Amino acid sequence: MTAPAAVPDHRPQLPGRDPADRPGVGVVGAGAIARTAHLPAYAAWGVPVVAVASRTPAHAHDLAGRFAIPTVHDDVASLLADPRVDVVDLATGPAGRLDLIEAAVAAGKHVLAQKPLLVDPAELPRLERVLAVAAGRGVRVAVNQNGRWAPAWRLATLLVRDGAIGDVVGVTHLHDKPLPPLAGTPFDDVPHMLLTDYLVHWLDITRCWLEGTRVTTVAASDARVPGQPDDARNPWGATVHVGCDTGASASLRVVGDARTRTGGCPFWVHGTQGTLRGSVLLGSDALELERGTTRTRYALDGQWFTDGFAGTMGELLSAVTDGREPEHSAAHVSATVRLGLAARDSAEAGGAPVHPDGLVLTRPGEPAGRTPVPSEAATA
Repeated sequence: MTAPAAVPDHRPQLPGRDPADRPGVGVVGAGAIARTAHLPAYAAWGVPVVAVASRTPAHAHDLAGRFAIPTVHDDVASLLADPRVDVVDLATGPAGRLDLIEAAVAAGKHVLAQKPLLVDPAELPRLERVLAVAAGRGVRVAVNQNGRWAPAWRLATLLVRDGAIGDVVGVTHLHDKPLPPLAGTPFDDVPHMLLTDYLVHWLDITRCWLEGTRVTTVAASDARVPGQPDDARNPWGATVHVGCDTGASASLRVVGDARTRTGGCPFWVHGTQGTLRGSVLLGSDALELERGTTRTRYALDGQWFTDGFAGTMGELLSAVTDGREPEHSAAHVSATVRLGLAARDSAEAGGAPVHPDGLVLTRPGEPAGRTPVPSEAATA
């Protein structure tokens, strides 16, 4: 095996050398994801967190104490009025997320919103209006698709964009790991939770690898699996198939709560000139490029948790500093939202394929596809 002369840098990138010179971040939400992922990543990578607010003040004070956050605000409105806050990190659940994005944009604050960006198709037109206001004010709105910065996935994206495997022919994912705790959690109340929430990271990275195509077909199904507890209301098994106008396709399979300690999430990206194969999670992280007679196995730096969270915030801070759109802008991620909604519609129709209207997978910085509208996926 021989490595190429230059390997794209897959690590998180932040602006400047001095954290004090970076835009100040205010965190909304002090739950488990903020405590175990957002704040540890920011502390490790020099993201200046200047304030926090939560609907549970005790949680906000505890987070501030753990991570030396100088100010705890009593409510979101006070945080949005804080002149030291340039960027608002919405580490909250989907309920009311668009309201928070709209309030932050109205306050002139840049936004990093947790995923999934939306779960209700009726909110798509409102999202477009909010993003239009943000664009007019020079406010950047990004989505915390932290899986894009999982080291193996990030490097694969950079290699695909560099043409390392030619044109993408197919993307394949297998979820070979246990599911997180689901029974008795709020996930039980999300219809088709695997398709509309948990698998958003896998749909999003697939969307990145299929850039430059138009999605013609989405077919998905979900089902309960043997041994699934009765109190786990959402199906634990799911499959998704995506077809594109170029003939490229993608497949994703979750077999259920896999009983393994040595698994991971293997993936393959096949192209006209080569193949990328790798894995993420459970310590399985790896990436290999096979092209012609050469096989290159890359040394990866970091882990999805928590470096991926530094990647999303770092890209937003860099975009704010540079005066450009971040590559995980809400406009770019809206295609991921539409993929998930199409998958949900297909599952609702018993797995019948749906045909999204004008779902173009643009590259970062390119104009987004047609403005999404509700109920656009016609069943076949």
